[in-house]
Amino acid sequence: MEKKGKKKHIHINTARVYITSSFNNTIVTLTDEHGNVVAWASSGSNGFKGTKKGTPFAAQVTMNKIIEKINLYGVKQVHIYVSGPGPGRETALRTLAQSGVKILSIRDVTPIPHNGCRPPKPRRV
Repeated sequence: MEKKGKKKHIHINTARVYITSSFNNTIVTLTDEHGNVVAWASSGSNGFKGTKKGTPFAAQVTMNKIIEKINLYGVKQVHIYVSGPGPGRETALRTLAQSGVKILSIRDVTPIPHNGCRPPKPRRV
């Protein structure tokens, strides 16, 4: 068996943070400037189960995990992309803002339907 060497961590100056917040879970992804995923964390991966995954506290714990990775990779500035209507989006944003990382921009990329699905037929009683 070959002995594996120590993992080399790349140094990233500016990164992107994608916060996907649904009613059931909060997923935070850290990417470099080109969109290549460097690290990710979710409420489920942090030990929360069931309805507790969608809570603001679970989103805060998830963001703290990503902040550890941000410090590990030496990220100084971030662009934030927020998606979804969940309760964790505000808490995740606040936690990242308090971490001391310079926030360059915050963008809401929640998909909005232009006309949506076809409505159901009228109900016959």
